[in-house]
Amino acid sequence: MRKAIIVGASSGIGRELARIMSAAGWGVGLAARRTEMLREIEGELPGEAWLKTLDVAEPEKAMAGLEELIEEMDGVDMIVINSGVGFHNRKLKWKHEINTINVNVVGFAAMINVAYRYFEKRGSGHIVGVSSIAALRGARLVPAYNASKAFMSNYMEGLRVRAVHAGLPITVTDVRPGFVDTPMTRGQKGMFWVAPVEKATQQIYRALERRKRKVYVTRRWIIAAWAYTCLPEWLYAKF
Repeated sequence: MRKAIIVGASSGIGRELARIMSAAGWGVGLAARRTEMLREIEGELPGEAWLKTLDVAEPEKAMAGLEELIEEMDGVDMIVINSGVGFHNRKLKWKHEINTINVNVVGFAAMINVAYRYFEKRGSGHIVGVSSIAALRGARLVPAYNASKAFMSNYMEGLRVRAVHAGLPITVTDVRPGFVDTPMTRGQKGMFWVAPVEKATQQIYRALERRKRKVYVTRRWIIAAWAYTCLPEWLYAKF
């Protein structure tokens, strides 16, 4: 039986991915800060599941928790890092900026550090990070969010290069969703091409099975990503 850990499994993409992988025969480790939601998800899964309460905003404790979960599962084949927060921050309130940085940057780095060191010692494995198409440019309303996603994508590329230089078969997949109907995006204005979470997550799972390095979800966002990066800054600033 293949086994995977999903950090940030309590809602949205992480929760749906747990359902898909369990139905496909994976043993799934569910990690998040809301224990009651993890227990609820566990009851929905057809396959074997393990639970671990951890908060990536407390990086040292979360790192220890992830290491414990790997050991409790007697090893894993894949670790998915899906935890993240985002705030519309028109007034540039520091509490929103620092919260985003603590979770999306420090918390992510802590989790992927544990994942890479584990697979490095094991000799192989698959790391998945859910960043965003937002990683491609800065944004006036959510500057910390877009910057944090850029950090994630660059960190993952660094680990891919590290694995190649070490001659290790460690796959690092950067998942870059566009707008997906999840609790974090619900109710936001100006969204388009909003994908149901079930459709987006099915595409993610197929890409993971093919061990892709980068995946845009849904696929039409490949076009948007190209246009997004080609816009000169003077024109991009008008949006």
